[in-house]
Amino acid sequence: MARVTVEDCVEKVPNRFELVMLAAQRARNISRGEALTVDRDNDKNPVVALREIAAGTIPLESLRADLIKSLQRVPEPEPTTEEVVDLLPTESQIFAGMDISPEEIAAEEAAGDAGTEEDIEAAIARELGGG
Repeated sequence: MARVTVEDCVEKVPNRFELVMLAAQRARNISRGEALTVDRDNDKNPVVALREIAAGTIPLESLRADLIKSLQRVPEPEPTTEEVVDLLPTESQIFAGMDISPEEIAAEEAAGDAGTEEDIEAAIARELGGG
């Protein structure tokens, strides 16, 4: 039965090497539990895969994509030894080097004493060491 199946498959996939690779991939897929598209007839998975290819009941392009995906090697990510630093600053990081606390700023804003734009620019310049 297998010889006749191979002869039928060569009409669908002319390259015998590609045929072997596709049939092997389909046989692996069948053993993983994919549904059969032809009757098993007490045949093993490779023979069933060849019969499916010969009957044209499975799309060869998706089988090729499965084969390529199974042969790809994805490198494992390298372990990180560096400390992960949060890129978004929190309030404690923002106000850490300042002379005023977030509570004091909130109190000034609530009282309306936040200062003019010039006062704010001068405070920023002092914090940055600009005078």
